[in-house]
Amino acid sequence: MANAGRLSGILCWVAACGLEAAEVTVRLYSQHPPVELRLLRGGVVTRITAAHAARKPVEAAGSYEIAVNSEPAVRLRHPLRISSVQGRLGLTLRLPLEDYVSAVLAGESASFGSEEALKAMAVAARTYAARFAGRHKLEGFDFCDTTHCQDFRVSAETARLRAAAEATEGEMLWYLGSPAATYYTQSCGGSSEDAARLWPDARAPYLRQHADGFCPRQEWQAEILKADLPGALSVVSRTPSGRVERLRVDGVLTAAPAFRFSVGRTLGWHLIRGDLYEVRDGGDRWVFRGRGAGHGVGMCQAGAARMGSSGHTYRRILEFYYPGTLLGLTARGLTWRAVRGERVELLTAQARTDLVDQAERLVRELEERTRLRFLARPRIREYPDVATFRDATGEPGWVAASTRGGVIRVYPAGRTALRHELAHLLVDRPGLPLWFREGLALYLSGKVSGLRPAGGPPSEEAFEKASTRGELQRVYDAALAFVTALVKQHGEETVLSWVERGIPPGAVPPATPAAATR
Repeated sequence: MANAGRLSGILCWVAACGLEAAEVTVRLYSQHPPVELRLLRGGVVTRITAAHAARKPVEAAGSYEIAVNSEPAVRLRHPLRISSVQGRLGLTLRLPLEDYVSAVLAGESASFGSEEALKAMAVAARTYAARFAGRHKLEGFDFCDTTHCQDFRVSAETARLRAAAEATEGEMLWYLGSPAATYYTQSCGGSSEDAARLWPDARAPYLRQHADGFCPRQEWQAEILKADLPGALSVVSRTPSGRVERLRVDGVLTAAPAFRFSVGRTLGWHLIRGDLYEVRDGGDRWVFRGRGAGHGVGMCQAGAARMGSSGHTYRRILEFYYPGTLLGLTARGLTWRAVRGERVELLTAQARTDLVDQAERLVRELEERTRLRFLARPRIREYPDVATFRDATGEPGWVAASTRGGVIRVYPAGRTALRHELAHLLVDRPGLPLWFREGLALYLSGKVSGLRPAGGPPSEEAFEKASTRGELQRVYDAALAFVTALVKQHGEETVLSWVERGIPPGAVPPATPAAATR
């Protein structure tokens, strides 16, 4: 389970399902692996070379940074394994699927102006990851960080991109019981391509060629000197979408994608942007005029962006570009129902909606007791069962509810955890230490600590390093014990006032990795 999600999730012990959280592994700097890097953690800088990693791979976790050559340092929070691969460093990052999706959005669609288009991209990226997981299995990871898989930019994530991933959390496109092959392209130029034209083994009737009136049909022109591309050049055949299928290059019959990749690798990827073009002899050069960019299969990103800006929902965008697929959390699909109460919003796949009344009552009780106000309307997403909850959120079976991105996620057996999650939303203010927010949320949910604080409160690193149910339980217990001790010393009203005022200097000792003792 993701640290970010776990830190805001209540440890409500239900029967463990024995299934692991949905995670993927990504090879960083896959196109240009470094020979050495600097690892910054805990205020210590360590220089790691390929020779060093060959003797013993290096593991990094928690909060740390890596710096390669003269590039700016990249801050990471997920486990990283640094090994030696053919004389260079192989950096393999392990992260939850939802965090992978938001990092792909940063690389593939950060410029989208429409939130609905972003959500459509999130679903497509998530489904692609589920369909093609293990694409680099023989090399020891799932995906590279380039467009060969999906453009992955973990250092460029923003709150807006994470919100798009969270708004569609767990949702995928399904076809005949399996995740669909959700290819997408930068711009189709007004006509998508049939997947079978590029990949003959593709059995995807939802990826057929069709006209796209939403695509802005971006035009481009490129000139390549004959000195760089010698010999005769002519188009031999085209696909029904109008794209070049085969060319004759200096007497050799060549597939258009292979020709485009060859030009891109040797002369630059900015020249021939797709296969929808005309080519003419310009004397000392070849002149290409085309429209669109990319292979043209699946969702046209330019068209999706325009659909979103025109008021279409992400569901409608996905229906247009992947006709015949089913949007849902599972292969059978789920129908979500939105219910808006006076103070809360509920998205549920259940027939019952009494959770709204329960949440409304708890909101009033918490505000009356604490004299605090929720900064935003609480949003709740209720999953129908533990299996769907786990598959969609990546949480292990012993977590009954959690909060991520301001959204409370529960399933029926986790309703008893709702008070804690609402308390978490109420006290989760910027600048407050993690142990205080976690401990106070547990305290307000009625938990009683029988522990005696040992030293300072648990550090953020202690939360991040806890990976098992028992370890995480001890860290949460320590946070609760410390908050309980503060309430006894200063009074509940005073401690609650720190939520808005901040903890006064000197009120608590420095945080330590130690938990608490009985």
